[in-house]
Amino acid sequence: MGFFIRDLHNHIAKLHQEQYAGHARSKSFIVYHGQGLSETNFDQLNKTKNGLLSFNNFLSTSTDREVSFNFIRQTIRTSDLVGVLFVMKIEPSIVSTPFANVRDVSYFEEEEILFSIHSIFRIGKIQQMDNDRLWRVDLMLVSDEDPELQVLTEQIHKNTNPNAKGWDRLGMCLIKQEDFNKAQDLYNILLDQTTNDREKADIYNQLGLVKENQGEYQEAIAYYQQSSNILEKILSPTDTRLAASYSNIGLVYDKMGDYSKALSFHEKVLKIDQTNLPPNHPNLAASYNNIGMVYDNMGNYSEALSFHEKALEIYQKTLPSDHTDLAAAYNNIGWVYRNKGDYSRALESYERALEIQQRSLPPDHPDLQDAEFDNTILVSSKSSF
Repeated sequence: MGFFIRDLHNHIAKLHQEQYAGHARSKSFIVYHGQGLSETNFDQLNKTKNGLLSFNNFLSTSTDREVSFNFIRQTIRTSDLVGVLFVMKIEPSIVSTPFANVRDVSYFEEEEILFSIHSIFRIGKIQQMDNDRLWRVDLMLVSDEDPELQVLTEQIHKNTNPNAKGWDRLGMCLIKQEDFNKAQDLYNILLDQTTNDREKADIYNQLGLVKENQGEYQEAIAYYQQSSNILEKILSPTDTRLAASYSNIGLVYDKMGDYSKALSFHEKVLKIDQTNLPPNHPNLAASYNNIGMVYDNMGNYSEALSFHEKALEIYQKTLPSDHTDLAAAYNNIGWVYRNKGDYSRALESYERALEIQQRSLPPDHPDLQDAEFDNTILVSSKSSF
């Protein structure tokens, strides 16, 4: 399939070069595309007026309005979908999105303009037509130089593991999109193809992450353990990459409720971090936090507080006063006090966490809403005693 997509893209790009590049024709023109959308998708489109719209497949359009209009009329007659007539203004000078007239190479004898995948348009006017299920949506093709598109592209790049390469980056994107079965299939193929121990360790780690996200903790542990077994053979016992592997195993054991094993692995991580890192390093604080949460789950609240307070001390020295990790540290301490039944101290810590989150998060952020809810519950609990 990948070869077909690339070949079709290259063919469209070649035709675009022949038909538009370097030619005198510079006037914009209009094409049409009819499509049926679910009410949910149409509502989302309506809310993004003046925003950007991407077509993730090859996009077939017509220069004849009636061809597209007849299609959406047929669509609403035979389904519950909302019929949308996209009216698209095209500037031939835009070269970042290849498009071409495929009349001479198409089975259908019509003026069809075919766009390559991921063509991006700006949404203009949205207006109802002669039926409550027929709508016209004006679009304008945008170039890679569009400022909003550049900001969005940069943000996507930051959020899609920019340090990863090739198939590994695709696997991480699939995990982020929660498409775990495809991610597992991909990593199994990569595992079969490699003979390099370090690559095998990385792939086992990613398979463990897939299983952890699916809630299949025993399988996650097995994959993480295979990864750490390889790393133990090829790395120094104090290598920070080994600490990351141990941390993954500890976190899953914590989710499984096997707190003694979770504690054992987190203590291994702490030992490595203390060997490699300065005493105020944020990664050291993360180790303290993980151990504190295990002790909290075990009901050993004095030890839990001790480790959470060590983490808080590091964050206070190294992070800005409105950093969300600092809020999380106060929240962890509040949670331990709450479990102890010391609601006054719990409320004090929660209020500090909430104050930070109110400064650093937008009003509709779910973490802020959860924090406000927790505070309300805690105030009610305190007033009952």
